[in-house]
Amino acid sequence: MSQTEYSELLALLHKEVVPAIGCTEPIAVALAVSKAKEVIDEKIIRCEVYLSSNIIKNSMGVGIPGTGMIGLPIAIALGIVVGKSEYGLEVLKDLNAGKLEEAKQFVDSKQIFVHLKEDAPDKLYIEACCFGEKAQSKAIIRSTHTHIAYVEANDVVLLGELSDNDQPQLDENQVELNFNKIHDFATTAPLEDLEFILQAAVLNKLAANESSNGIFGHSVARVIQSKSFLNIMGDSVYNKLVAVTAAACDVRMAGAMVPVMSNSGSGNQGITATLPVVVFAEEMNKSKDQLIRALTLSHLMVIYIKRGLGRLSGLCGVTVAGIGAACGMTYLMGGSREQVAFSIKNMIGNIAGVICDGAKPSCALKVSNAASSATFSAMMAIDNKVVSSLEGIADEDVDKTINNLNAIGSEGMTETDKMVLNIMLNKK
Repeated sequence: MSQTEYSELLALLHKEVVPAIGCTEPIAVALAVSKAKEVIDEKIIRCEVYLSSNIIKNSMGVGIPGTGMIGLPIAIALGIVVGKSEYGLEVLKDLNAGKLEEAKQFVDSKQIFVHLKEDAPDKLYIEACCFGEKAQSKAIIRSTHTHIAYVEANDVVLLGELSDNDQPQLDENQVELNFNKIHDFATTAPLEDLEFILQAAVLNKLAANESSNGIFGHSVARVIQSKSFLNIMGDSVYNKLVAVTAAACDVRMAGAMVPVMSNSGSGNQGITATLPVVVFAEEMNKSKDQLIRALTLSHLMVIYIKRGLGRLSGLCGVTVAGIGAACGMTYLMGGSREQVAFSIKNMIGNIAGVICDGAKPSCALKVSNAASSATFSAMMAIDNKVVSSLEGIADEDVDKTINNLNAIGSEGMTETDKMVLNIMLNKK
């Protein structure tokens, strides 16, 4: 690997593994709104947002941090009242009781309007329009949750060009990714360059610990750790890693004001790529150095797969993150390069095709399933058991297997994605 490629991989890891507060889609809406309100010097009295279907799907049923409320209106109001675009995915971190009350009053004013943008040029598209007594502004986020592609104030363009046909090259870091390159990087890079990845373990464990301070969402972690469940499953390493991973998701999806380390724009992906690996390492007395490499392998593998799949799709992102976790655990089990590849094929052979039906408290169920499947897939790989190229979408080449999964998620499930949203929007 050249020094240039090495530097690009390291930069990519820093770019895609970042802290976030709250579910990423409504937070990205708040970010766009905050940017729009910042470019005009008037009190905002009305706000309209135009959103792609995937943004709406992932914003309808999820808790908004620090509010005890769900959905887009309060997220939009907070973007106006307290949001600071410079904070990125932590745009609402200055929230306090007074600002929350002000945001609730804005919601009650009935001056927030949410529209589906039928012809959105990206699956991730947010157009926020703010209005004062005389001034007006617009900010557009597209393709990634923090990429502000266009800004205008009073019909004056401040940033970008307004064109639905524009296809921005958002990823300035276009290093080619493949399984071997990622494995080599994760297992040989100087540890001092990778040590920052441990912050993912710190943040996501703190989020999991928060679950003991109240009832969050469906309390999936509490069920897993209950006496009746332990009588069935036992107090095992497996049970602990599934419970801890679910706990962080319980807290996040309920809207706790707790940051997590995200991956590729998703907090749940960051949680799932991190916590099964961390708990396994702790329970099996692995060294800090081993954990650093396992987490690097896990997170980079998720970044690789999500680059081909897309930020938002009909395929549940935590299943992709589970693939990363399987790689990390296989490495911690002493697995070879080949066995790490086996764990990927086992995961894809097992849970490929799990639909994304929006961000919501029950995502903790999918997170726990992903952590569980990752453990089984790693164990099978260590025993040299692998889903063969004769079965389903698996291929002899691990990169081709990943490409097959991405094709299903980004193209094959397009109609499924539309049907899911239609069902969600037409509930009584």
